[in-house]
Amino acid sequence: MTTKLERKVKSICKEYAKDYDSGMSGFMSDLQQGGCQSGMIGELIYYSDTTKFYKKFQSEINDLLAENLASSGMSITETFGDKWDNDDPLALDTYNQNLLAWFAFEETAFQLFDTEA
Repeated sequence: MTTKLERKVKSICKEYAKDYDSGMSGFMSDLQQGGCQSGMIGELIYYSDTTKFYKKFQSEINDLLAENLASSGMSITETFGDKWDNDDPLALDTYNQNLLAWFAFEETAFQLFDTEA
């Protein structure tokens, strides 16, 4: 069963992959190299969009983050390094919400691509 987050990410990825001669593999290669931070995902450039995405998929993002932290054995600070705002551990403010939106999009896209490849 796919989640709402997975369906949204898959839809966005398929749309952007149409612009690549190599299709999804080319798109995923660019996503791996630059990530959402590069601005390649138009829906996730501005804080107003990334925080909306985070809030819409917050529960699924939290589950994904918990899985990632448990499987890696790393703390949230180790995972995100100096990008994580330690003064906002619950991601109540824009900066960490933005970071988690990008994390969720990228991780979900990589998981979807790995299972479909």
